[in-house]
This record gives sequence, C-alpha cells and structure tokens, in this order.
Amino acid sequence: MTNLYRWPLRLASLAACLLFWQVASTQRLDLGLVTFTYVPTPASVLDAAWQLLHSSKLLQHLSSSLSRVFAGYLAAAVVGVLLGLAIGRSKWAEDSLLPPLEVLRPIPAVAWIPLAILMFPSSELSMIFITFTGALFPILLNTVHGVEGVDPRLVASARSLGAGRLAILREVVLPGAAPSIVTGLAIGMGTSWFCLVTAEMISGQFGIGYYTWESYTIQNYPDIIVGMLLIGVLGMGSSGLVKRLGGLLTPWYRVKGNR
Repeated sequence: MTNLYRWPLRLASLAACLLFWQVASTQRLDLGLVTFTYVPTPASVLDAAWQLLHSSKLLQHLSSSLSRVFAGYLAAAVVGVLLGLAIGRSKWAEDSLLPPLEVLRPIPAVAWIPLAILMFPSSELSMIFITFTGALFPILLNTVHGVEGVDPRLVASARSLGAGRLAILREVVLPGAAPSIVTGLAIGMGTSWFCLVTAEMISGQFGIGYYTWESYTIQNYPDIIVGMLLIGVLGMGSSGLVKRLGGLLTPWYRVKGNR
C-alpha cells in the first residue's frame, strides 16, 4: 500500500478517536469499569490549549522540558551504546555488568525519586537523571541485541584478513548492529518523555510534566489533557526525528528493507 493511500486511513483513525471522545464525554458514558463522567470534551481541551498558546509561560514550559529530556537522553545514548557494545562483544563484560543492570531495569522511574534527591545536589540534575534512567535501558538492550546478532562469519572473515579488534568493531560490528541501535535510540527518546512527568514531580517550577501534574492537583482537567497531548506530540516528533536521522546514517539497511 503506497503512502498516498495510507494517509487517509491514518487521518480517518484519528477522526474516529476524536469522534468517540466527543460522544463519550458529552454523553458522560459509563461503561462500568471505565467512566467518562468527568472527562473534558475536545472543545474544552482545545480552549485550554488556546489559552496556553497565548500564555507567557508556554515557552518556559517547553524550554525546561526539552532541555531536561535531551540532556538525559544524550547521556543515556552515550552510556547505553558504549555499554551495549562492551556487553555484546565481551563475555566478561556480560557476566560482570549485565546482572546488576538487569536488577535495576525493572525499577520504575517514580521509585528513583527519593534516591535521586539524595544523590544530586540540585533538583535539575535529579530530573535529568530520571529521564536518563528512562532512556538508558531500551538503548542498552537494543545495542546488545544488535551486536549479538552480527553474523560471526563476518567477524571471522574480517579477522582472517588481518583486521584488528578496533577495525572489526568499526567496519563489521557497528554497521551490522546499527539498525538495532537506531531502534533503541528511538524507543529511548519516547521513554524519556514518558518519564518526564515523574521527573518534574520532584521540584519543577516549569515544564510540560510539571504543568500536567499541577493541573491535576488543582483539578483543572482540560489542562491535564493538553499536557498529555503535548508530551505525546513532542515524544512522537522527537522519536520520528531520531528514526529519520538513523535512516540517513544506515542507507544500506533502508535499501535492503525496500526490496
């Protein structure tokens, strides 16, 4: 199916979701386990978004969240890829580094808040750390998976031709693992935004996550959805950007996938 025919379907699915939201919220639909009695209508959410757009605080919210997310994400990208390469290529690194990381991996971001406050001298660093933990493990595990998935015959062939460890890593392992690394980077970007609300619960005064949480505490329900949608749009856009840049850096994989 070409993109010309896929876009109408995508737009139709979004329209169907909006229609259901409109009907459920205006009719105060109660399905037993799920109720829409207090869910704001799309019109009230649009009005709240319009007010935020014309607010002087919007730029501060966006700049604060973007700086925290990208600082934590970039640190996680460097650490995750380097650790993933080491664990994927070395049994010693796998046995010594992977077990403690696997213990830490299931811990949710909200559980890190008390320790982050104790470990870091400023709340800003604490919030960056929370987004770092959200992005680290998807990047790490996808890098390990990509490195371990490289055909060992390619490595053996390169070694038989006289390639050293660094040459094998640069010419064989990294190109072979690159698609999985890009996937991990894209997922990690999304989870960084996912952890943003948790991070900005610590002591943020500005940020989309703080705006969303503050709206909940004062029971301003339309603003909650505005914050949620902003995080979703920013997360989707930044993940798409990472995928796009990754596609440009791995043209051999894109060509292979189009066959």
